[in-house]
Amino acid sequence: MVSVRGLVKRFGDRTVLQSIDLEVAQGEVVAIMGSSGGGKTTLLRCICGLLEPSEGSVFVDGIDVIQNAEEARRRMGMVFQSAALFDYMNVQDNVLFGIRRQLRLKKDKQLQVAYDVLRRVGLDGEGAKMPAELSGGMRKRVGIARALALNPRVLLYDEPTTGLDPITAYTIDSLIVDVCKEFHVTSVVVSHDVSSVYRVADRIAFLHEGHLIFDGTPTDFAKAQDASIRELVRKAQATTLAEPA
Repeated sequence: MVSVRGLVKRFGDRTVLQSIDLEVAQGEVVAIMGSSGGGKTTLLRCICGLLEPSEGSVFVDGIDVIQNAEEARRRMGMVFQSAALFDYMNVQDNVLFGIRRQLRLKKDKQLQVAYDVLRRVGLDGEGAKMPAELSGGMRKRVGIARALALNPRVLLYDEPTTGLDPITAYTIDSLIVDVCKEFHVTSVVVSHDVSSVYRVADRIAFLHEGHLIFDGTPTDFAKAQDASIRELVRKAQATTLAEPA
């Protein structure tokens, strides 16, 4: 469903991604992790067509993202780290925004789609609220609902649990997994949260200094001997032990 081959991304003289090869199968949840500045967000932006690679290719659902970015983006939904809601629109209108622009539906059908996706993410009856009235977890749910409303083949998540308390993060992780199964959607999740990734991912791709140094299961990731991975796992374990029961 997602195919990245020989991807290189440079910003001036600085090479951020170096010869990245990554395949994501239909229905799979792949988490992209990495050391600080490792290139994980840059890779996500190249996949969704927001950045053009310096070299290499990106295909989503068989469509060349570099040559046909708009067409490829119609197959993808993006859930931004900050949710990126329009503060002057209520929840329902935030979800309807993409529907009105991209789907040729009658008004009653548009409203039905918005109602259905809000119900699915646990926000039934919250459509009239403004973003300022929502908790961080609710804003994330609206972001997921807005992406789902366009019936994407691939969902891209940028740090979906950042800024959330552990309980809310757990509910968002559960929602990501449930959405993947129920809607048969392929998911790519950029995250620095090891505990979150263990809950959602079928596979983990780990970037370090622009290189893909690990691509495997969460079980194998926990056993990896690379120093940068060991340090990340160690910090995650220490944080978990420090949290109150």
